[in-house]
Amino acid sequence: MFAGEKTEKATPKKRDESRKKGQVAKSQELPGAGVLLVSIAILMIFGDNFRTVITHLFTDVFANRMNMEITIDNVMNMMMQYMLEIMKLLAPIFIAVIFIDIAASFGQYGLLFVSEGLKPKFSKLDPIKGFKNIFSLRSLVELAKSLLKMTIIGFLVYSTLQGELDTISKLHAMSLEDTLQFAGSVTLSLGIKIGSALLILGAFDYMYQKYEFEKSIRMSKQDIKDEYKKAEGDPMIKGKIRERQRRMAMQRMMQDVPTADVIITNPTHYAVALKYDGTQMQAPEVVAKGQDFVALRIREIAKENGVMIMENKPLARALFAQAEIGDTVPADLFQAVAEVLAYVYKLKGKVK
Repeated sequence: MFAGEKTEKATPKKRDESRKKGQVAKSQELPGAGVLLVSIAILMIFGDNFRTVITHLFTDVFANRMNMEITIDNVMNMMMQYMLEIMKLLAPIFIAVIFIDIAASFGQYGLLFVSEGLKPKFSKLDPIKGFKNIFSLRSLVELAKSLLKMTIIGFLVYSTLQGELDTISKLHAMSLEDTLQFAGSVTLSLGIKIGSALLILGAFDYMYQKYEFEKSIRMSKQDIKDEYKKAEGDPMIKGKIRERQRRMAMQRMMQDVPTADVIITNPTHYAVALKYDGTQMQAPEVVAKGQDFVALRIREIAKENGVMIMENKPLARALFAQAEIGDTVPADLFQAVAEVLAYVYKLKGKVK
């Protein structure tokens, strides 16, 4: 397996970027099948009304308009009236088609507004790239899908008409109304069969498109690492920043050691610097602490600045474990710390 091979599922960030570009899993067959089925359903529901309106339009021309004076205004009024009637007749189909198309698209990939596709891409004018796309695997799949669709539709038309051969052979003896009724019933039957077949084909097509989409947005492990670095920052740089912050904090802490009243030690493993000012503090505070090398450095600075160092192993361990820099001494250690500070102040008084 190559290092750059795209074997990992796309991250949420990658999916979001693809969605913003309009790259989503979608099938063009599902909306078409839905529109066809709904149109057929509307024709079945409002078929009588359609027939009535169309019949009225034709009879109106021959019964009521034959003696009409032929002028531009009269002809325009008549045409406008007929157009309004036809628009009202077809309005349910238009509304249903728009609604089904939106619903089918929303069901596949949700609400999506993309302006990326409106931007001109001159790379699409490249004849060499276009020639390669003609013979790409995706183009072959689309061709196979189209051939399959035409084959299914042809078979359904053939089988439906084959079953109506007896009636078709008698059409010459049937009345015009019966002929039209037969043609309408065959058309509706074909529409339902073809729409259902296209709906099933669309469902399989959507699964295929989803598989292709997931495959196209796969990422390599290096891609995921690079994305993480961009989102969170380079771990190496972040480590350097943290190290610099630690050094600065250590430097500030060492600067506070000379202000301490006493350094309590383990004596070698731990060192805790305490400070107490009765006019500003309610309890002694930890101004510095450390272990091993840091503890040694605290003791060195304390000696250089004349800060008293006292060995108290249990107290040093307890203070180091329970208090952070800037914290006041825990309540359970008040007594022990007070005794140490009293002793320190007593010694300082003797020195003075």
